Amino acid sequence: MVFKRLLGAIGAGGPSVDTALDGGAVLPGGMLTGRVWLRGGSAAAEVEHIGLELLARVEAEHEEGESEGEVVFERFTVGGGFRLGPEEEREVPFAVPLPWETPVTELYGQPLGIVLGVRTEVGLAGARDKGDLDPLAVRPLAVQEAVLEALGQLGFGFRSADLEYGRIGGTGQRLPFYQEVELAPAPQYAHAVNEIELTFLASPAGLEVVLEADKRGGFSAGHDALTRFTVRHEDAHALDWNSEVDGWISRLIAHREAYGTHAAYGHGGYDGHGGYDGHEDGHHRSGPGLGTAVAAGAAGLALGVVGGMVAAEVVDEIGDFFEGDED
Repeated sequence: MVFKRLLGAIGAGGPSVDTALDGGAVLPGGMLTGRVWLRGGSAAAEVEHIGLELLARVEAEHEEGESEGEVVFERFTVGGGFRLGPEEEREVPFAVPLPWETPVTELYGQPLGIVLGVRTEVGLAGARDKGDLDPLAVRPLAVQEAVLEALGQLGFGFRSADLEYGRIGGTGQRLPFYQEVELAPAPQYAHAVNEIELTFLASPAGLEVVLEADKRGGFSAGHDALTRFTVRHEDAHALDWNSEVDGWISRLIAHREAYGTHAAYGHGGYDGHGGYDGHEDGHHRSGPGLGTAVAAGAAGLALGVVGGMVAAEVVDEIGDFFEGDED
């Protein structure tokens, strides 16, 4: 169910606005639909434009440490250019495309702790008012779900997910941030790595899957092993994903062992299916633990609470983000 909040009057006696997103999680690259409701105030008003902004809560690393902030990653104009009479009610439907790299906020209906929102902006007679803010739920594409399912079946466990400000060199990344999923290694790989970090970069053509290993062994600070693989959307139901993903992990670890401390960040590697590349900005990607685990089972990944931040606290944290934005 999508949360809906009524915005107060824009100025004394001015109009009010309420935005309602159509229910259910949407797909990256899919259409976000809903309605903006306007209600006139005590006097007529000229509505110059109605805009929507897509926002994300993103982490950034810098010399002083780490901080969080709000990033607007897409803007749309969905209406405007009309006169709203006193007490008049008007509905403005919209359908806008989400960027393909829009982060995934839930898996099998369970929240991952990623915070996205849709904010409505109304322009009245030269003044802009940032109004209604609604949480945005995004579910994985079929090919993303296939990769995650395989990781669960192979024995990898979910640790956390976050959004990191920056770019991954050598990829087709378009947004100014990327989503990172941190995974505990499967038992058969626990001797080689402490953690695997996964990033999806989707596009109309398919998916870039970026895998990064931690620094266990002979790695110096900031030099994680990183490999990149590409798959097509139509591969979602065509490949043996357990075998495919297991091969990716094997190649990641082999790359790590072969390059050792020479696996520095930067552009490089080879092209095509299974090419590797490195970070453009050279910072280590990490995020706060959410206390959630991914357990392997017959159905693949199943999210469950194992301690730390429980599901209710994740919901509270998301709620605080939206309430704080309106203060």
